[in-house]
This record gives sequence, C-alpha cells and structure tokens, in this order.
Amino acid sequence: MANESAGEPESSSLMRRQRELASLYATAKSLTALGELDAVLRSIVRHAHDLIGADFTYLSLVGADGRLSARAAEGTISASFLAAHVPADVGLGGKVLASRSPHWVRNYASATSIDRDPGFDRVASAEALVALLGVPLVIRGEAVGALFAADRSERAFPAEEIALLSAFADHAAVALDNARLYEASRTALQELQAAYQKIEEHVTVIERAQTSHEALTGAVLDGATPGEVAQLLADQLGGRITLLHRTGAVLVHRASTSSPCPKPSEIELADAVENAHRSGRCTTSVDPAGIALSVAAIRAGDSRLGALAWSREPPAQQDSPDDTDLRTLERATHIMGLLILKERAVAEAGERLTGELLTELMVGSPAINPAQRARARARNIDVDRLNLVLVADSPAMPATDLARYLHDIARDRGGLAGEHLGKATMILHSTDDDQTAEEIHHRLHRTLAGPVAVVGERALGQHWSRAFALASRCSAVMRAIGHTDLGATTGRYALYAMIFDAERAHELDRFLADSIGPLLDYDQRRGTDLVSTLSAYFVHHANVAATARALHVHVNTLLKRLDRVSDILGLDWRHENDLELQLGLRLHQLRANTLGTV
Repeated sequence: MANESAGEPESSSLMRRQRELASLYATAKSLTALGELDAVLRSIVRHAHDLIGADFTYLSLVGADGRLSARAAEGTISASFLAAHVPADVGLGGKVLASRSPHWVRNYASATSIDRDPGFDRVASAEALVALLGVPLVIRGEAVGALFAADRSERAFPAEEIALLSAFADHAAVALDNARLYEASRTALQELQAAYQKIEEHVTVIERAQTSHEALTGAVLDGATPGEVAQLLADQLGGRITLLHRTGAVLVHRASTSSPCPKPSEIELADAVENAHRSGRCTTSVDPAGIALSVAAIRAGDSRLGALAWSREPPAQQDSPDDTDLRTLERATHIMGLLILKERAVAEAGERLTGELLTELMVGSPAINPAQRARARARNIDVDRLNLVLVADSPAMPATDLARYLHDIARDRGGLAGEHLGKATMILHSTDDDQTAEEIHHRLHRTLAGPVAVVGERALGQHWSRAFALASRCSAVMRAIGHTDLGATTGRYALYAMIFDAERAHELDRFLADSIGPLLDYDQRRGTDLVSTLSAYFVHHANVAATARALHVHVNTLLKRLDRVSDILGLDWRHENDLELQLGLRLHQLRANTLGTV
C-alpha cells in the first residue's frame, strides 16, 4: 500500500481507506464458506497482494516437522519458492513466530538482526527479495504461521501497511481454524456413526459461528456503526455486549432482545479488561451471582483500541462457555478494531480541518473571507455567533491531546477547537461566559478524571486573536499562582490585568521600576540574586533562620545580603510599610513565570 502523500486531498484519502476496508471485508466474507484450505490461503495472498501493493506476497505455515513452508504465493517469479522449507526458529519468520508480533527488514541481504538459513537465502536471491515484512497467524494464542509482503527494492514498511497486513493475517487464521474444525467434524462423522447426533450438534455450532461472522461482516460492509455491530453481536450470542474505550470508559451497552443480562459491575469489568489486555487472549470469569463475563481486547499492533465484554447467564449444565462463541467474540474484536480505526481516521481528518480553520480565523481576525465562512457553514458552524474564546490547560496532559477532547465539545456546541500557539483552544457561542467556562471545565474534569483549568474571554467584534492573547496569558498566571482545576473568565483575575494584558505592560514596568528597580539593576550588573533572596525572606515571614535554610546559606551570609538590600534601596524597609515592595516582588515573579509559559 503506497504511503499517503502530504498533499493528498482528504476526500481521496478517506475514499482509499474505505476501499481498503471494503476489500478487506470482501475477503473476510469469502472466507466464511468452509472450503478447501489451499484455495482459501491462495485467496488471502491474492487479496493481500492487490491491496498492500508489494511486489509479491506469500503465506507460510508450521508443519508437523517443525519447519516453516510456503503454502500460497502471489507475484513470485521463482518456481522453487513454494518448495522452500525453513526451520521455524530462524530468519524473519522465526522472529515473527517467537514474538507473535510483526517484524520487517529494509534489506534482507544486509540485515544483521536475524539468523539465516542458507536454503532460504538461495531462494530469496533467485526471487530478488530485498524488503520483507512478516506478520503472525495466531490461533488461540499459538503462532501457526506467518503472512509476508516483499519488495524487490529497499524500503521501509509504515504502520498502516503493517496494520493492514495484520488484519489479513487475522482473517487467514480464522480461515485456517474454521477449515481445521470442518475437517475434524467431517472425519469424526465418518469414523463415529454412532455419535452422529453429537457431531451434528457440533457442526450446528460451527455453522452458527459462521452465520454470526457473516452477519457481522455484512453489517460492516453496509456501513454499520460500532453500536449497531454490538447490538448484532448481542442478538447472536445472547446476554449483553459492552464496548469499552481504550481508557476503560464504557462506550456502548447493548443487550440481547431475547435473553438480556444485567450490566456487569464497573470494578469487575475493569479487572477483566486488564486481564484480557495482559494475557492477549479472551478471558472468562464468573461472579458470585453466577453471571459469566468474557472479555477480548481490541488491539492494532501494540496499541490498545479498547475491549469487547460479553456477559450472560450460562446454562446450568454448562460450566464453561462454548469455545466457538468465544472465537466469535474474538473475531468481532477485529471488526470493531477496523471500525474504530476508520472512525478515528475520519475524526482526525475533521479535527485537522477545524483546527486549521480556527487558526485561520485567529490569524486573520477580525476579517472573515467568504471561503472561511463557507467552510464553517459546511460544518454547521455560524462564525458570526462565535463570541467566547476558551483556553484549556492541564498539568497532566499536553495541549495536543487536550485539544482532541475540546473537539468533541466543539462538535456538540457548534464551535471550533484546535491547538493554537501551543494552547488547547476553543471558540464557542455563549450567553453566560462564566457559566460556559464552568460547564466546559466540569465536562473536561469528568472526562480526564484529573485537574484542568479553563479560562474564557469574550471576543468583541470577532477579535478572536485579542481575546486569545488575554485568555492565554491569564491561563499562565492561573498556573503560576496554583489555580490548576477550575473554570473561570479572565474577569476573575482583574487584579493581574497588567500582567497578562499586553496593552498595559508599560504600567507594570513603571511599578516594578519604582518598587524593586534598584535591586533588579544591581543583580543585572553584579550577577547577584538579591531579588530572589528578598522574595524568600518575605515568603518565610521575615524569619531569618527559616529563610537561610530555604536558600541553603549560613545565617550570617543571609544577613549580609539583607544589609546589602538596605544599602541599595536606601530605606529601612524592614520597619517601614513594605507592602509595595512585596507586591513588586510577587508581580515580578508572576510575570517571569507567565512569559516563560505563554
């Protein structure tokens, strides 16, 4: 699959991803018929070759002799390629099988990170193999083979190609597992005529799993949402299906219409999800009330995308859930993973566009050109109503991540969000600015489960950039004075206006010059730090011993510094009214912190 160019239009990128998804699930649908294994594997490598765009693809399985042999290939030129047999613990395939994770090399011939097999080296040379990517075929936690994509020229394999080939490998594993089950059922039917009824029930279970998988695949091809897929899965399996976000938050609860089940407790659900992620397999537990809970992790490579949980009341005669139903749950995670990736791609594209529009409005304010107005209108945003600029800041999260949460709020409120000049920023329509700031803070605090500060400033006459500058400086002051978890407007910090209002900076300069100017000049000329010494002295309430300990100096050294302060200021500041001096020191410190964070 070719890398997306930086200039590829959004619509073209989304259409290509939709084609990839449709092709992947067209392949999945073709595998639901339990047919001849080699034909299924040839179909896998053919579809992988067409969609990935590599020079050739091949699929290898571990045989009974413990060697890895190619079973199907597409695009190869050497007749001896499919006859090659490699020990399962060497080469790139050996690394893939041992780690059960994708591995690739830019140049196979010069790679030093793999153990070589002379026989395969000869085959690779005849095939002109250079770049190679391998992903594992895993059935119930066991690596039984690998799917490879190869190029005859040196190159890297980006994450999206690795994820896509891994999805093909997942479907190949499903096909292989189904075929083996089918062959086992057919053999058992021939050998055990007396047990015909039991075998018939087993085949019925497999057919039910096949029907479920086909129904899920069809739903995705028809454009179903994750919630609709969860409902379909609940109706197929019975009980209740819960879809969880990668953070553990519940996204969707869907109960079977015929056999619903109570919701699992949050604590039990959280423990089961963590166990599933840690083990990499579907895990099952039963609570004291007899409710069975099975959880399968949703992953893309090493990234957590979420989890699927299936809770139900098991039959009295059944101590453990049917393995086929658990495999259906695991297969559903592949479908959910692709849906989540697709929705994430669409959301990120939308966030990028709205963030760009927000920046354009900020930079060009108060002017709005017709193109910007039309782009906003296409997203149901009336730019003429956007009158409140909000800046969010969290000590535990960078602005880029925090802006993603603002996008969700902006979509609900018809606003714009993005990262502007390093700040998580949003523009909304508001009739009560204080209430709006508090509401945005409450929603972010609940989502993040941690401290977050939100400050808003009304934009008059669409001067969003001016409002942003004031809100941004105010946000820095809030952090400097320890206000890290609240929602407010800049008006609450009117006393600090001359710090974060650029138009009044000269007033602050004059006040500092009158109050602590001589100390600042002395420190600059002599390389001393009498300003910090005096600040520490006031912080410790004029306690000489405590101040000396805080500054890690001897008491006599501190007293000499304080005497020097008296010489410079030319007044007995220890006995006269020192309010102006303390205020000057505090404002100087706040301005330094503010300028360092804005």
